[in-house]
Amino acid sequence: MLSNRIQNLKDELFKEKRQISLERAKLYTESFKSTEGQPSIIRRAKALEYILKNVEIQIKCGELIVGDRTKKPRAGVASPEMSPYWIEEELETFESRPQDKFKILKEDKEYLKNELLPYWKGKSLKDYCEDNIPQYIKNSTKTKIVALNQTDKGQGHIIPNYEGVLSNGLSFLINSIKNKLENNPDNDFFKASLITLEATKSYIKRHAQIAEKMIEDEKDLERTKELKEIARIANKVSNQKPDNFYEAIQLFWYISLVFQHESNASSISPGRFDQYMYKYYKKSLEDGEDDEFLKEILRALYIKFNTIVALRSTESAKYFAGFPIGYTIVLGGVDENGKDVTNELSYLMLDILGEIKLPQPNMSIRVSEKSPREFLIKAAEIIRMGFGMPQVFNDEVNILSYVNRGVSLKDARDYAVVGCVELSIPGKTYGLHDIALFNLLKVMEVTLTNEKDNIYNYDDLVESIKLNISKYIRYMIEGSNIIDMAHRECAPTPFLSNFITGCVEKGMDVTYGGAKYNFSGVQGIGCPNLSDSLYVIKKMVFENNDMTLKELCEILKNDWKDNEALRQSIISKYDKYGNDVDEVDEIGSEFLSYYAEEVTKYKNIREGIFQPGSYTVSAHIPLGEGVKATPDGRMSGEQLSDGGLSPMVGRDKNGPTASLKSVSKLDNYLTSNGSLLNVKFSPSTLKGNDGVLKLVGYIQAFSRLKIQHIQFNVVSVKTLRDAQKNPEKYQDLIVRVAGYSAMFVELDKKIQEDIINRAEHVL
Repeated sequence: MLSNRIQNLKDELFKEKRQISLERAKLYTESFKSTEGQPSIIRRAKALEYILKNVEIQIKCGELIVGDRTKKPRAGVASPEMSPYWIEEELETFESRPQDKFKILKEDKEYLKNELLPYWKGKSLKDYCEDNIPQYIKNSTKTKIVALNQTDKGQGHIIPNYEGVLSNGLSFLINSIKNKLENNPDNDFFKASLITLEATKSYIKRHAQIAEKMIEDEKDLERTKELKEIARIANKVSNQKPDNFYEAIQLFWYISLVFQHESNASSISPGRFDQYMYKYYKKSLEDGEDDEFLKEILRALYIKFNTIVALRSTESAKYFAGFPIGYTIVLGGVDENGKDVTNELSYLMLDILGEIKLPQPNMSIRVSEKSPREFLIKAAEIIRMGFGMPQVFNDEVNILSYVNRGVSLKDARDYAVVGCVELSIPGKTYGLHDIALFNLLKVMEVTLTNEKDNIYNYDDLVESIKLNISKYIRYMIEGSNIIDMAHRECAPTPFLSNFITGCVEKGMDVTYGGAKYNFSGVQGIGCPNLSDSLYVIKKMVFENNDMTLKELCEILKNDWKDNEALRQSIISKYDKYGNDVDEVDEIGSEFLSYYAEEVTKYKNIREGIFQPGSYTVSAHIPLGEGVKATPDGRMSGEQLSDGGLSPMVGRDKNGPTASLKSVSKLDNYLTSNGSLLNVKFSPSTLKGNDGVLKLVGYIQAFSRLKIQHIQFNVVSVKTLRDAQKNPEKYQDLIVRVAGYSAMFVELDKKIQEDIINRAEHVL
């Protein structure tokens, strides 16, 4: 049971409607108006400095971990410097749009209209993209073949080197930059870095000043003691490295907040938290600190993770529904020598996840043949609680997949997870892991529409689709590189760059290629639907001669009108991906491998390679809206398969093990940017000790089959239907969407239906 302190803080998260905050936007704009003509990276640094000096600071009743991005929890932060246009278009619909609603005050609307938006028109990152992206690439996005991301908000999807700042302290970083600047006095990166680091030091001290001021009026002796400790820690970690768990957690959170103030980006993830925090946890225990107090510190941090949500445009919210902010933590796994390093903190963090029951942190575990059975049992116990965490990543695949991309074995063994399911090397990678989505099924539709008259057999069809995949991949790469350049020109991140290996050594921001590893991650979506569709065409048209390709295309053009019996026959008669049928699964393997190999032919502007992944977030719904009827029985506009590698909803009839076997036939080593398999279990099948052991066995089978990732929903259809009808009764119902968990009642009905319709398996 949660303490009154933590329960009250949790309740405060949902006490009021989410509101849009303009505080950062106002301060950022005020700074930019005063720095006209200066280099972009200096302007960004001074904007962060101005924000940290002037943003309102508060310490709420009962808090142990302090610091907030906004005064009100779960407020959406606007970034007009990224794009003022969608904000202007949606000023009157923030509260009524179908997904991720926000309240906006009348006076804030007026300020946006009269001050912020006029200033940023023509100066934003979106303007850079619009001016530089060719029309043929814009056309491919309009037709939902390609979706280019990160044009309406800051780019995150990165794991900073938290361990470095915890081990050395802020003053060490400041002195290092000063030394670099002495030898490179004209280097703007070093100038900008120093501005941001010194501003961070002052920002942390501001919290000490607030705490000390509060002590003057505090009557409760216990709270006075807590405020004194808050002030002491803030004063200490603004200069020195932390020595115990409380100090380390608080410095971690201060630094996390500064990342948010700098770029308002999602998925700046904590990484292998149980590894770099363990020594501080052990030290506090050795010093006689009460174990329950250390747990309370962790609970307080989990609450803080949930104070931050992402404000996105209506279109973007379709792709990333449910406010995912991507505080992704991974527990367990091996060290650089291949030894399992699951520790006491790994177990404790799972326990607290089960107590808090909130969407953040987005908890993950790494598993291998070396994982302790007790750890798998603990994870299974938390999974069956039904809020979609932890998700599971397979060391047996992911380490080698990164070695395949040129990452050293030592670094690859240290991989963690960023955002939803993207793989990254902590503190060493700028991966743009979510820069674009590629709709494989739409490519098939375009091929059938434009080239059916020249297709005489199945091999012709396969070749034509592959040629078009290659064509549109080139478009996607070109568009992604332009967005990459836009972030370099408009939104460098000098503060964040201090925490990525290579940047200080090179004197170069991450957006310029400062990181040790430079990737761009692009997702291939719709492969299961493509497999099912091509199998139908292969059998029905070219082998059985039931109809011609032209006749089938005419039926699809008319969205199965007057052919419902045929549609149902196709759904039920023909084998589908996800049922361990080799002939179907091998089609998926062929096309996913082709997509992956084509993507990796290209380099980004930072001289790194493009790496493929296969996950959807919630994009399978809006991308499906852009695809007409397909041979697998889909209606026009119907969603695509969820997750990335998951079977189409309702098509996996042979049980959860058959699904695993189908996914295992894909080359999981190629999707090094991450892939996603959703599995939904009936709660009844996981009851009792036997149920936990069944799930452990299933996870072990997943590991042995060399599949990259798996995640679970353990909730009944009956519960979800009731939650749709009576949302007020299910305010705390959390479900797995795709790579992240979200409050079910906050999701648009289309996404709710997708989750409900996923096959509910028994073991």
